[in-house]
Amino acid sequence: MKRDINYKMKMNNGYEIPQFGLGVYLTKSGTECINAVTWALEAGYRHIDTAKIYGNEKEVGEAVRNSGIKREEVFITTKLWNDDHGYESALKAFDKSLKTLNTDYIDCYLIHWPVKDKRKDSWKALEKIYESGYCKSIGVSNYMIIHLEELFSYANIIPVMNQVEFSPYNYQKDLLDLCNKNNIILEAYSPLTRMKKLDDPRVLPIAEKHNKTAAQVLIRWAIEHDLVVIPKSARKERIIENANVFDFELDKSDMKILDGLDEGFRCSWDPTKAD
Repeated sequence: MKRDINYKMKMNNGYEIPQFGLGVYLTKSGTECINAVTWALEAGYRHIDTAKIYGNEKEVGEAVRNSGIKREEVFITTKLWNDDHGYESALKAFDKSLKTLNTDYIDCYLIHWPVKDKRKDSWKALEKIYESGYCKSIGVSNYMIIHLEELFSYANIIPVMNQVEFSPYNYQKDLLDLCNKNNIILEAYSPLTRMKKLDDPRVLPIAEKHNKTAAQVLIRWAIEHDLVVIPKSARKERIIENANVFDFELDKSDMKILDGLDEGFRCSWDPTKAD
């Protein structure tokens, strides 16, 4: 599978998203976030994922504007936080994120979490936002199969993506299959397990074989599965290292080993308990 950092995937509305991006969860607002986004853009990243709850939308927008790169060349995602669920609240929250980012439009707006009793009204608001033209695509995050099937019962617009925690250690194949069946891109956050599995003796030989790090192997695994993947780092050397995954491919034996690592491991929220 020959790809490069500029490879884009076509979503179900025809809009394209770079397969590889930078997540800025837990990246501090201010200089740390501005530097991280700036270094990523310098390294060739063209996809930045933020959220209202991260508290760094302002810095993401500033770094993109100051990069000298055309706005239309950088894909920006942000998200609706739990406190803003509901039809009118979601509309207001989107307007605030757009203003905070200080950009003419947002490439993708996601429901961050499937809040009970409110997610239908919120999705209807996102459909309205999409129709306004100020948002190029809409999707969801942390939606499990039960949440997607519920959404299908009332949605006029199918999400372009579902962003969930996904790694070989949390290989949610049934969820991936459902997304693929409905032409929804699955986007993997925390693909590096927040560094908790990078010393796995089953992965290290694969990394050594390809002269790569374990982190690079985990990112490449996501790419081989046709996922969008957004590793997070605020360190320049790691941002560059994470992007250096397009000069090798994992073979069938590598993928078999990695696919067999699933243990339901989560280093973030557990949306399976969201009713």
